[in-house]
Amino acid sequence: MTPGKLLIITAPSGAGKTTIVRHLLQQFPQLEFSVSATTRPKREYEEDGKDYFFLSEAAFREKVAAGDFAEWEEVYAGRMYGTLRSEMERIWDKGHCIVFDIDVLGAMNLQRQFPKTSMSLFIAPPSIEALRQRLEARGTETTASLETRLERAEMEMAQSGGFHHVLVNDQLEQACNTAGELVGKFLADEL
Repeated sequence: MTPGKLLIITAPSGAGKTTIVRHLLQQFPQLEFSVSATTRPKREYEEDGKDYFFLSEAAFREKVAAGDFAEWEEVYAGRMYGTLRSEMERIWDKGHCIVFDIDVLGAMNLQRQFPKTSMSLFIAPPSIEALRQRLEARGTETTASLETRLERAEMEMAQSGGFHHVLVNDQLEQACNTAGELVGKFLADEL
């Protein structure tokens, strides 16, 4: 696999990375989203192969054993996420830059594997309390899952210094604009 460029965007859950990724995909036609594989259940509005490749835990583990993943993590107990090498090759074969919307540990792993061809962007919430409010507003979390996500967010935020750029998302429009400026420079080989 001859690596092309990788744009690695990571953040604690609820920090706004998916919204920023969507903005970047609209702004730069040479970017293409890498669809991750996961063992988590599909939400009613999600499509297999578009939002995620939804796999059973057994199928996921078979792919791990076969070396089919460039990276993978068990992010939460029984919830695994990974990047299929075939997905990366598909995007690079088109001459596109891969965009990852990925958890912090997976992002660190990709950055280590592709240090010369990647740019990483850590999206940080203004505070843990702001993150709590965003996650509560989603209405998708139980009290227990909210606390689990917040504990993980603290660990993830402690890792933010290991990424190329840290962007605090306190004003979404400004965060999108700043991300666009950074990505434009990266694609033009100015970073």
